[in-house]
Amino acid sequence: MNVVKKCTILLVILLMANMLVTGCAGREGLKMANDGDSVSVHYTGKLEDGTVFDSSLEREPLEFTLGEGTLIPGFEEAVRGMHVGQSKTVTIPPEEAYGPYLDEMVLVIEREQLPPELNPAVGQQLQMQQQDGRVIVVLVTDISETTITVDANHSLAGKDLIFDIELLEIK
Repeated sequence: MNVVKKCTILLVILLMANMLVTGCAGREGLKMANDGDSVSVHYTGKLEDGTVFDSSLEREPLEFTLGEGTLIPGFEEAVRGMHVGQSKTVTIPPEEAYGPYLDEMVLVIEREQLPPELNPAVGQQLQMQQQDGRVIVVLVTDISETTITVDANHSLAGKDLIFDIELLEIK
């Protein structure tokens, strides 16, 4: 083989290797999602017993900027490093999702502290204003003649969350 042909083959190999490393091989799927990238994903979130608590499959994909902290940390971490077209299933522990379930977030409130027109029911969600002015959503879990019990924990607190994620686009 002559020297020119060997050099040409070597040059082509080097160019292809560079394109693969930099993600410029004409296949968007080689680019990995990194902080600062706007991404689009479809997902299904399940509990350990298989109960689906949320899914984007019947609606528009979820779009967000990776690394901004707008989603639970474990979800963002799962998407980081994925490439377009890749799917994965991840289990996110409570510490990387909605935190542990805290008994101190369950409050018993005297009915006399409630507005008189309020007729709470078990399972009802109410808004409560905290001392610092922030509004939180609580779930009524028990009612008696003199008190109501509300739970201020997120409904997914203390639970492992299983997500099926497919990365659709990196912008």
